[in-house]
Amino acid sequence: MTTNRALRYGGRTLAFTATALGMIAAAVPAAAEEQPTAEQLMADCSSGEGKCSFNSPQIGEAYLGEPRQVSDLLFNCTDSAASQSMSWADTVGSSHSVGGSVTVGGGIEGIITASVTATYNYTWQSSHTETSSFTVNVKPGHVGWISRSQVMQRISGTWQTHYDDPEWGHYYWFVPDVVTGPAPNGTDGKHSAVVVKSRKMTAEEKKLCSTGSTRNQVFTHGG
Repeated sequence: MTTNRALRYGGRTLAFTATALGMIAAAVPAAAEEQPTAEQLMADCSSGEGKCSFNSPQIGEAYLGEPRQVSDLLFNCTDSAASQSMSWADTVGSSHSVGGSVTVGGGIEGIITASVTATYNYTWQSSHTETSSFTVNVKPGHVGWISRSQVMQRISGTWQTHYDDPEWGHYYWFVPDVVTGPAPNGTDGKHSAVVVKSRKMTAEEKKLCSTGSTRNQVFTHGG
């Protein structure tokens, strides 16, 4: 069985090479239905059906991720400024360009961890959780909340999948991938940021302040 030289995924061409003899060689053209998708190969890596490794990992420079709301909303329906301590929690996971999220405790997570540790003696974590509390100050007629940005990092590498018997005509398949996940605070001089934000209430939100038990009150509402 033969396969196409390349698969298109996510608007880019991912080069695939494979050989039944265990040597990397360019594949020859074939019908599209005779080639695997990147998702199929990654599923086999995750399930263990394919013996997989994450080769030549390259760690990119850390950066600060997009801010995200990590607390409930605090509504001030009174005529005076309000101040209230609010708890927050934030869990940031990992994803990869080939197959979406990296599941904690899944087969792919363990392979990436082992590869990065062996190459850099660096403990990679697919998920990071932080909890704390912060005092939120809100003006009359405003809504306040706590926002957080996590230090992130990208790791590029190539998945190698080895099958005991040929799959799609070959024992080996190779898939380039980029893994994005949380990095320890202070990596490359980058630090996670926790910020209190606020804005004016919308017309719909103001209605909450004029009816029911929330009238002339300071109250929280899940974001």
